[in-house]
Amino acid sequence: MPGREPSIPGVKTPTRTPEEWLEKVAPEKMRGTFKLFLGYAPGVGKTYNMLSEAIRRHQRGEDVVIGVVESHGRAPTAELAQHIEQVPRRRIEYKGVPFEEMDVDAILARKPQIVLVDELAHTNIDGSKHRKRYEDVLELLAANIDVLATMNVQHIESVAPTVQSVTGIQIRETVPDWFLQRADEIVMADLTPEALQNRMRRGDIYGLDRAEKALANFFRRGNLIALRELALQHVTKAVDRKLTAYMDAKRISDNWAVRERVLVCISSSSASQMLIARGARVAEGVDGELYVLHVETDRDRGKEEQSTLDANLQFARNLEAQVFIVKGKNLPHAIAQFVREKRITHVIFGRTAVSGLKTYLYYWAIQHFLREAPNVDVHIVTQHPERE
Repeated sequence: MPGREPSIPGVKTPTRTPEEWLEKVAPEKMRGTFKLFLGYAPGVGKTYNMLSEAIRRHQRGEDVVIGVVESHGRAPTAELAQHIEQVPRRRIEYKGVPFEEMDVDAILARKPQIVLVDELAHTNIDGSKHRKRYEDVLELLAANIDVLATMNVQHIESVAPTVQSVTGIQIRETVPDWFLQRADEIVMADLTPEALQNRMRRGDIYGLDRAEKALANFFRRGNLIALRELALQHVTKAVDRKLTAYMDAKRISDNWAVRERVLVCISSSSASQMLIARGARVAEGVDGELYVLHVETDRDRGKEEQSTLDANLQFARNLEAQVFIVKGKNLPHAIAQFVREKRITHVIFGRTAVSGLKTYLYYWAIQHFLREAPNVDVHIVTQHPERE
């Protein structure tokens, strides 16, 4: 019979279909998947995109509900929301004023496949089950419910101070970076700044009475360019993390890093700070990440040497470098291993004006490193020798 396993004479075989076998061997899904629609400003279309995907999945037979969607008076968004079942919100009275919040318990009782959650950075009213909306999402994911959610880049905790300095607008609600790193997929809802400003002028985002004021403040072209760049950088980092996880799982040793990664190798010499500064400039120039590595050998250091090394490491942290200290008797081998593990694309070594045997040992170490390391750009920076 088509789709069944062939029978073997004298052996009783199970009569499962291929689909049944796949269901049997597939790993059980332990938590919900989390897909984030990230925008760089109100009106770029993140909620609209989320609703559009929800409708497509509903049409394919998936059980989709709205936990909370904010249309902000935008007719196209409100019209799309009408096509999806909405779980009634929970009414909470606070200081005599009624509020409505997403009803987590009602969603858990309804047990849909997928729930839509708008504006992750929202702070729930006092009396809610959780303080923040992203904490509601954590509970839904733990209950094996998939979540489609939205937020703008300015609400990412690590990004908020930069946005505040660029726009002059205080960001009061944030979502921690560790939560966003749990996202299984991040989609950027994108519009050019010019197209977004045109939407504002037409009254598609706010009412026409608010449009000119918004265009003169938060929606200034310079602000929008900077915010869009921040969102693009965040999505790039997310892609790089996913790629790294995939390569680790598949044991792929080639360097497929999406972003450049610049490694500075330092010692307890005070000249290392100049190397770190050079590495920071290189990383900035290639829009990459900065790593600083010190290899601990068996050699004892005096108090002054240790103090200089500590100062070097702190200098690196002040420049927002990722600092690592590893142990290794063979310096070139330890550095090459680190380069492979972190998929470094640029390595910076320092070279003092030494002579004789020290010169030979230095170049031997570089050659040893190049033999062991994968394809990587090597920068050798001449340093002035320390005065005795």
